[in-house]
Amino acid sequence: MKKIGLLSDTHSYLDEAVFNYFDSCDEIWHAGDFGSIEIVDTLAGFKPFRGVFGNIDGKDVQLTCPEHLRFDCEEVDVWMTHIGGYPGKYAPRIKSEIVRNPPKLFICGHSHILKVQYDPKLQLLHLNPGAAGKQGWHQVRTLMRFDINSNKIENLEVIELSGR
Repeated sequence: MKKIGLLSDTHSYLDEAVFNYFDSCDEIWHAGDFGSIEIVDTLAGFKPFRGVFGNIDGKDVQLTCPEHLRFDCEEVDVWMTHIGGYPGKYAPRIKSEIVRNPPKLFICGHSHILKVQYDPKLQLLHLNPGAAGKQGWHQVRTLMRFDINSNKIENLEVIELSGR
């Protein structure tokens, strides 16, 4: 079993509370728009780390993190990308691939909208952790924590940070 801490859209701001909430996690995943390479380095120095670059990230982040990351965690096929859309409205750049070869867990950021949605057609769980940073139109900053236990995604928690 692995406990995962998931965040996105930090936009160069990393709240110290993240370290308390993710202290018990085995890995931290970031779904893009870090805003600076320092955020990547700080998270990677704290826990085992996976991340994808977002549309605001510069070349330094793009050289460190890929645009798309597909991997297995325990027995769960995971696909993480920054701009991916959501069930029924997948982004045009990924739509044919996700329909052809759907993962079990699809993670993206970009919208700053916290979303947990099951896609019964593709039999996948879509997660968007919302935005953990202060930049953007969102009113509440959010994170997620969950467990991957063999082939199951369990114990999903939404964590609200203080307002922007």
